[in-house]
Amino acid sequence: MLPYPQIDPVAVSLGPLQIHWYGLMYLIGIGGAWLLASRRVHRFDPSWDKDKLSDLVFWVAMGVIVGGRLGYVLFYDLAAYISDPTLIFQVWKGGMSFHGGLIGVLLCTWIFARRNGKKFFELMDFIAPFVPIGLGAGRIGNFINAELWGKASDVPWAMVFPTDPQQLARHPSQLYQFALEGVALFVILWIYSSKPRPTMAVSGLFAVCYGIFRFIVEFVRVPDAQLGYLAFGWLTMGQVLCVPMVLIGLGMIVWGYRHEPVKASA
Repeated sequence: MLPYPQIDPVAVSLGPLQIHWYGLMYLIGIGGAWLLASRRVHRFDPSWDKDKLSDLVFWVAMGVIVGGRLGYVLFYDLAAYISDPTLIFQVWKGGMSFHGGLIGVLLCTWIFARRNGKKFFELMDFIAPFVPIGLGAGRIGNFINAELWGKASDVPWAMVFPTDPQQLARHPSQLYQFALEGVALFVILWIYSSKPRPTMAVSGLFAVCYGIFRFIVEFVRVPDAQLGYLAFGWLTMGQVLCVPMVLIGLGMIVWGYRHEPVKASA
């Protein structure tokens, strides 16, 4: 068993002002994505300058934050937020949904594309390779918050999380997700998108890989207490939401290669 590193969730405390690591992880993820996107933006559109890219990053960031929070409220704990709506604004306590954030990003990207004369899926193909940076940073934030831990286990790297009332050695599922959704997904998409691809193919590959990675990790991750398992004694909300992602992603890849086999993607 490995000891859980006792990291104060509050990174900086200045009187009543507290800056949490969880929030900083979002800034790191957005900043890292912006930095790498700036290296490829001229391949996507040579006319774009830093201001145009910054506008895009702002819109995507708003989609992540607003969509992620509202998605968690709707998908995972609607009753609690109805009883106390102020909980919606307490983002430092965690409670973000990837699938809600994805919907938010899709909506904001669609609006941005229409305003700037771009095709939606071409813009999504440009964005997709940078998303895992934010996903990986977010999982580190979950680990520091000692939340979203896994099932009890006797693997050598199991940990006892301070937030676990049972104090059992558990899978550090946040780190599994960091490795898969953050590191592995970034490497796959970065390499794949470095060469010309059909429109929708990069976005489709993102959906397929994320859906598969998340589905797998859900087997060792404890589901949200207010939901539990939805069916069969193992099916979680995360898995339910990932199935359509994988199917839609596969459809996008097939459509792309059949209809635009030589068209380059950013």
